[in-house]
Amino acid sequence: MNDRGKIKVLIVDDSAIVRKLLAQALSQEPDLEVVGTAPDPYVARDKILSLEPDVITLDLEMPRMDGLTFLRKLMQFRPMPVIVISSLGQSGCKAALDALQAGAVEVLGKPGGPYSVGELQLHLPGKIRAAAAARVRVRESKPAPPMAASAPSTLSNSCLERVVAIGASTGGTEAILVVLQQFPKDCPPILIAQHIPAGFSRAFADRLNQICAMEVKEAVDGDWVGPGRALVAPGNFHMLLQRGGGGFVASVKTGPAVCYQRPSVDVMFRSVAQVAGSKAIGVILTGMGADGAEGMLEMHHAGAYNIAQDEASCVVFGMPREAIRLGGVDRVLPLSRVGAGIAAAMPAIKR
Repeated sequence: MNDRGKIKVLIVDDSAIVRKLLAQALSQEPDLEVVGTAPDPYVARDKILSLEPDVITLDLEMPRMDGLTFLRKLMQFRPMPVIVISSLGQSGCKAALDALQAGAVEVLGKPGGPYSVGELQLHLPGKIRAAAAARVRVRESKPAPPMAASAPSTLSNSCLERVVAIGASTGGTEAILVVLQQFPKDCPPILIAQHIPAGFSRAFADRLNQICAMEVKEAVDGDWVGPGRALVAPGNFHMLLQRGGGGFVASVKTGPAVCYQRPSVDVMFRSVAQVAGSKAIGVILTGMGADGAEGMLEMHHAGAYNIAQDEASCVVFGMPREAIRLGGVDRVLPLSRVGAGIAAAMPAIKR
């Protein structure tokens, strides 16, 4: 922060128009200051040294050096909070997810893509604040292998009738990966609400599907919710649990943003409380704000067993803290033990 207590932001993008739009989106925020802009990573490197920004916004497609290469170098030599602002195309989505794995704390769509200018002005300041408060974590390049189906934590058939609902925001894409990798192919049904822009959620689900043992897919309305499957809420849509076809199905719908979010963790958790009740386990992971806290309390009142990620392992300890404060959490665990905590709770939840 500068001597006036403002969060210092450096904007890195080869487009002068985008640099101007991002600066304008932050110009009315009393606690934020754009201290500089840069058209490429080489200029950005010099300005990082001279201006010492608290947060960087980073384009990925730039001349002389692409943003992903620059991010990896930055995280190696001078780790700091980075928000990636990327295009919606397939290559842009993939690169944005690579950037999250390399240590970026957040991804947003470029103005004119998944974000309009108005939406950018609404969301970017909060993302900057969350990034400034984040613990920057760099994942290892090779994720741990998934459990084999014969591992001791494999769940019984009766447990597979239960539902696990996971909510996350800032830092959540990598946290969700860590949790899912702790489960074998025959996992219980899993619903995931991650705050993510429209267009990036499918790439996120596809990446999880490639790495994890179970099937992972972006949910569509009416999708079967069953064993061995994890469904990711699409960006800009709410996902709810419903009964149908003798079991559970996912409902994907539009509607007002809740806690400024769509998908909203609260919306998903409340539907799980109403439909699955005591047959559910709720998990709230790293993220800014309070989305999910009230919904998790409703799950708790309905007999569900709830787990929150602990502060030390969170990128941003906002959503878990609020859920704990409201009294809806049964157990607080480090990220590395959340999967085992879910498995351990399965035999104990009400049948």
